[in-house]
Amino acid sequence: MATIVFIQPDGSRETHAGMPGQSIMDCAVDNGVPGIRAQCGGGCTCSTCHGFVGAAWFDRVGAPVDDEADILEFVPGRRFTSRLTCQIVIREDLDGIVIHVPAPE
Repeated sequence: MATIVFIQPDGSRETHAGMPGQSIMDCAVDNGVPGIRAQCGGGCTCSTCHGFVGAAWFDRVGAPVDDEADILEFVPGRRFTSRLTCQIVIREDLDGIVIHVPAPE
């Protein structure tokens, strides 16, 4: 198990346990995290699971590549630490990772 900390735009936090091999998006959807809608179900074809990886975690997670990088080019409010949470696979070494949920558009 790994703990994922989701921080909402208002600063409120919720923490959920995720299973290694599961995506952060799956953990968010399974636990009803507001702002992570995941309309494509993890197919990397939309940006409704967009989140900002906490700065201390970004190097460990890595930058987006391929289709994810292409999709993020068109995300309003994109930052350097933007990722599609469907593309971040939970690993034991990500225990405690922080994901900031973007403000609604």
